[in-house]
Amino acid sequence: MAAVAALLLLLTAFPGKAQQRIPLFSLPDTTVHNRVWILSGVTLAAYGGGFAALNSAWYKGYPKSTFHFFNDAGEWKQVDKAGHIFSAYFEGKYSREMWRWSGLPRNQQIWIGGLSGFAYQSVIEILDGFSTEWGFSWSDMAANAAGSALMIGQELAWNEQRIQLKFSAHPEKHGNDALQQKADQLFGTTFWERTLKDYNGQTYWLSVNLYSFNKNTWLPKWLNIAAGYGAEGMYGGRDNTWTDNHGMPHDYSQIQRVRQFYLSPDIDFTKIPTKRKGVRVIFQVLNMLKFPAPALEINSQGKARVHAVYF
Repeated sequence: MAAVAALLLLLTAFPGKAQQRIPLFSLPDTTVHNRVWILSGVTLAAYGGGFAALNSAWYKGYPKSTFHFFNDAGEWKQVDKAGHIFSAYFEGKYSREMWRWSGLPRNQQIWIGGLSGFAYQSVIEILDGFSTEWGFSWSDMAANAAGSALMIGQELAWNEQRIQLKFSAHPEKHGNDALQQKADQLFGTTFWERTLKDYNGQTYWLSVNLYSFNKNTWLPKWLNIAAGYGAEGMYGGRDNTWTDNHGMPHDYSQIQRVRQFYLSPDIDFTKIPTKRKGVRVIFQVLNMLKFPAPALEINSQGKARVHAVYF
């Protein structure tokens, strides 16, 4: 998250250029050279800060090991993989916005910016490979590549993001003391830890801007339709059984691990016209999140539910 914050700081510094879709004139070579060096330095600083924050929030307290692989493709109902796709996508998206300012040719901007998300996530995967708690995961790498490909492909095809990935999360209640203790152990106790780690409360969205695909529509430019994915009832990667620190076994197999699918209206804030540069930056940040709205939920057990407001 520190890396993203640094990227957004740069957007704040150069909001007019960052939002410019196609350059109106070529910059002098010396200007392009200087801007590339500036952006490279900011990117390295952002990555360094991001890794420091990640180490504190995720790896601190876990023992290290020799590099090893780990197959986690079947864990957490793949909600964690959706998180990898989302992270690579929005890191590449904001980096791409930064590189618009560079003055480099359009395709270079897209590939440099877009691949930065994949590069950042790949380094995280290497760190996982040296942790006894996790390991290097090829399925995570595939998810990272998918997120970057979605971002890059749309920029090359349309020079805009007509299909955006978004995130929402809500706090989950975990029943009795044993479940709460397990949740605290797995997902942390603070608001930010729970938001980032509790897969039971996370939803990842594919949000499609309708106007972008039909410029003659009567629908407002900012209206999106979003399809979401999440899961609940998970107190372990693959099942709900464990042994606590006192050697006592716990079996909560009766709690169903359920996939959840959603359909909901959404807002593309970047399609709302404004002349204020600061507001455009805020809109870019807000577009990471799914707008709270009514939603239809259908789960893997075939049950349907309508939420008056879902986030």
